[in-house]
Amino acid sequence: MPRGIGVGDKAPDFTLPSASGEPVSLHDRIGENAVVLYFYPKDDTTGCTAEACAFRDSYESFTDLGADVIGVSSDSVERHEAFAGKHRLPFTLLSDAGGKVRKLYGVPSTLVVLPGRVTYVIDRTGTVRHTFNSMMNFGAHVTEALEAVRRLQEESA
Repeated sequence: MPRGIGVGDKAPDFTLPSASGEPVSLHDRIGENAVVLYFYPKDDTTGCTAEACAFRDSYESFTDLGADVIGVSSDSVERHEAFAGKHRLPFTLLSDAGGKVRKLYGVPSTLVVLPGRVTYVIDRTGTVRHTFNSMMNFGAHVTEALEAVRRLQEESA
């Protein structure tokens, strides 16, 4: 696996299907907004549900600061649709079947088989400005990303 994408790197572009089946490209989301891109292991597991609901509960704060939230896992479009509906997730979930984009970003696996949990904050130019990697500290992904987006907002003001 390649070295992980880090602060200062250009975020690799990709196109993946959303929960509705529509293709979503990163380059279409960057420019107008910052993007909080978070990779997580699996829909409807305890930790991933807690993380997704924490992003949901802070979603308005992200959008007020000019940021778009996108979650990525290898779950199917259908699983994402059910997961988003069940938990009223207002943000985009993308299906990375086979983990191609996960590998492109260098998101590590835990215990060799469990996909990792990494959050990236990408500015309007497509540059990664913050990363956070923790399998167990679900809420910190949201608080770290929100603080990074606030800093971006302050810099652009």
